[in-house]
Amino acid sequence: MILTAHQPVYLPWLGLFHKIFLAEQFCLFDIAQYQKRDYNNRNKIKTPNGSIWLSVPVESKNHFEKKLCDIKIVNNGWNRKHFKSISLAYQKSPYFKQYIEGVEALLISKQYTYLSDLNLEMLQFFLDCLDIRIPIVKASDYDFQGYKSDLVLDMCVKLGASHYIFGAQGKDYAKVEDYQAQGISVLFQDYQHPSYSQLHGEFVPYMSIVDLLFNEGPRSKDILIQGNLAAMST
Repeated sequence: MILTAHQPVYLPWLGLFHKIFLAEQFCLFDIAQYQKRDYNNRNKIKTPNGSIWLSVPVESKNHFEKKLCDIKIVNNGWNRKHFKSISLAYQKSPYFKQYIEGVEALLISKQYTYLSDLNLEMLQFFLDCLDIRIPIVKASDYDFQGYKSDLVLDMCVKLGASHYIFGAQGKDYAKVEDYQAQGISVLFQDYQHPSYSQLHGEFVPYMSIVDLLFNEGPRSKDILIQGNLAAMST
């Protein structure tokens, strides 16, 4: 079984969906520690005035000592502001009507207590839009032990993985020989960001998946994997 994992992120970028597409099971790694200025609670969209950050406010007390599954949202009206920003940015895009109701349901129709729950529902919605369908499990439902490479290895063993896909930064800490000793093949993602049709001037990469979906609609899946079917190294 080909496994990959990633911490829960808000309005994910294209590369996460590519990594999930290549796998047979995805683990939402919600036991990672919350990181400042990471993508746990923010991401970018493209507007007529350039790219902007959309950030979900979270409770700050001891938040750097907490796991992502324990991070709570501060529900101060941020969701309506985000929905308005997304609507204004993409209302003239070709596939706005096809996806905006789903985005509205995520942001307006339901109030979330925990950041990881919001991010998981968003991920599942966008995976459905892209017709990428693989089983998802949450790390917080298991008792994975260890630190960094050892923690990921323990996850692989307990979930029965034969292959594991790291992100590109996994090369900085993965103890490949330990995985090989357990009969697990290790791969590292090397995602090449595609270009596609965008509103608002010259192409800007590394936007949220909403940018691709609103602009390219049903072609989005093919675009995000184009030239990337073998975008991995050992």
